[in-house]
Amino acid sequence: MPRETRVKAKKVARVFWLDRLKKIVVLAIIALIYIWSARGVGFSLIEIIRELPSFFSLLGEMVPPNWAYSRRLISPLVETIQIAILGTFFGAILTIPLTLLAANNVTRNKYVYFFAKGLMNVFRTIPELLYAAILVAGIGLGAFSGMLAITIFSTVVIAKLTSESLESISYGPLEALQAVGGNKLEMIKFAVVPQILPAYTSYSLYVFEINIRVSTVLGLVGAGGIGVPLQTSLNLFRYQNASMIILVTFILVMAIDYASTKLREVLV
Repeated sequence: MPRETRVKAKKVARVFWLDRLKKIVVLAIIALIYIWSARGVGFSLIEIIRELPSFFSLLGEMVPPNWAYSRRLISPLVETIQIAILGTFFGAILTIPLTLLAANNVTRNKYVYFFAKGLMNVFRTIPELLYAAILVAGIGLGAFSGMLAITIFSTVVIAKLTSESLESISYGPLEALQAVGGNKLEMIKFAVVPQILPAYTSYSLYVFEINIRVSTVLGLVGAGGIGVPLQTSLNLFRYQNASMIILVTFILVMAIDYASTKLREVLV
């Protein structure tokens, strides 16, 4: 075998083994992270197997659901939908100025831009349940606190997604309007809005779907909705009532998801 061929073969073999070693190291690190996480949360397969009879016993107590209890769920179910609708609506309105401030192709002032981005990042780090708990403590129990929590959550999420879409729009219409002497407001109205409106609508509907799910558990902290009777049923060990609430919630979420998907197809 020629010397050059042997050298090339050695290089190929060295690269092959280095790549393999890197993969082994990466997999070992990932495995160690999972092991460390499992130990931190006290994960135990033996404990899971040991508690399976208790778990299935609890499921047995939840079956069959208390169908008669469904009549009492109409009011909290409607309240849950109202919380999600109003929270999404107000959040989508408040999103508009925040989106413009957090897009670097619209806001040229870097201090304003970084302030808006930082504001979104700070508010997105706080879970909506924590917002609800704080508002319940400050304002009081009820759906109003839940609606405000959903509004804050909706505002920062829609603004985050829409501002990123806004930063990737085509500059052609903007340059054309600028060439004919269009001012900032006209550029936003005629060049930015038509491009960003489909994404804005899609993100708002997507967040509405999320808010339906979130609003079902806000009652666990006293912020209204169907979570209130769920918490009560669990505390009183009325598991058949709880299973009825879970079933109704599941049907509601599936129906809203389907309707939202169809509406998004029509609008976008």
